[in-house]
Amino acid sequence: MNSNSISLVIIVICIIMSAYFSATETAFSSLNRIRVKNMADKGNKRAELVLKLAGNYDGMLSTILIGNNIVNIACASIATVLFVKLLGEDMGASVSTVATTVVVLIFGEVSPKSIAKESPEKFAMFSAPFLKGFMVALTPFNFLFRQWKKFLSKLVKTSEDRSITEEELLTIVEEAEQDGGIGTQESDLIRNAIEFTEVEAGDILTPRVDVVAVSIEDSRDSIARAFADSGFSRLPVYLENIDQIVGILYQKDFYNYVYHTDEKLENIVRRPLFITKTKKINILLKELQAAKSHIAVVIDEFGGTVGIVTLEDILEELVGEIWDEHDKVVMEIEKEGENVYTVLGSTNAEHFFEELDREEELEVTTVSGWVMDQLGKIPEEGEQFQFENLKITVLKMSGRRVEKIRVEVLPQIERAG
Repeated sequence: MNSNSISLVIIVICIIMSAYFSATETAFSSLNRIRVKNMADKGNKRAELVLKLAGNYDGMLSTILIGNNIVNIACASIATVLFVKLLGEDMGASVSTVATTVVVLIFGEVSPKSIAKESPEKFAMFSAPFLKGFMVALTPFNFLFRQWKKFLSKLVKTSEDRSITEEELLTIVEEAEQDGGIGTQESDLIRNAIEFTEVEAGDILTPRVDVVAVSIEDSRDSIARAFADSGFSRLPVYLENIDQIVGILYQKDFYNYVYHTDEKLENIVRRPLFITKTKKINILLKELQAAKSHIAVVIDEFGGTVGIVTLEDILEELVGEIWDEHDKVVMEIEKEGENVYTVLGSTNAEHFFEELDREEELEVTTVSGWVMDQLGKIPEEGEQFQFENLKITVLKMSGRRVEKIRVEVLPQIERAG
């Protein structure tokens, strides 16, 4: 084998090594750590090695860059010598530069990186043993670069927080759903769990006007009818009015100890848990569990009753609506046609705008409150107004409360100025 053949073989080896280093860099930069960790937990030794190398990212990256530069420089130098021999000094250097650039770009950079990007975990596990060997061989160089990095870090101080934020977690969940890794239900459950700590009692309470309660002076038959008509197993008990709730009456306690006896109602009601509407529901859940209670009474700054929050209300924030045999299934938001919706006034206003893929700063809780806030008055049935490109029609009123509205999403060109 002559010297030209040897040079050509070395050039091919350099290009292969350049492709290896380029692909390895892309693989380790793109791999899904969670997926690799799951494989490592199942006993995959290659995955364990990948995690170990990825944990020393600076050393790994230095090794890849040093190795890639060495083989690329070697390839260019040997190619120049070879082409000068074949074509002479005048043409050889120029042809060598063009040919080496094109070949390295296609076969040493673009192609291997594209392949590694398609299956980063698989390629990382393939390349990990070789990369470990290169890291050992280039230890002195890596040591020098670590010292250089420490020096630069002192010159340019950064205080970047590397912890994963809630927004990043939500993005990961969304990507997992789009990739088919998890289903829509699992995605909603995880998303609700992440946002669970941000929800306040005021966001999910049953307002006082909808609270079914009984007076401590009510007759036994009247209380029995309240249980039967509402279908609830627990009812708040008040003195003179609902602002003076003194306890929670359990249906089983009522029928077992009061209904056919002379026992006084106040002797068997359970002590209520009083909270403010700003109480976070994740904390409230723990308090209800500790108190072995299912209902919390929400009060305002004056001690009046704002509404109640039940254990079921809290759980629905995680798993969605829970319907039992007594509930009449009601859709809060129904799509009537293309860009036309009917919405109940009791619908959470934030959920309503999320359904329309909008983000709005709101000072009210329900759609009914939002409509009144926009109009600045109590509306009448049939009244209309426009909010940006949303045409709102009040369909039904219940006393002074908006019961139902129609929402028509207009084209953006028709947005009100």
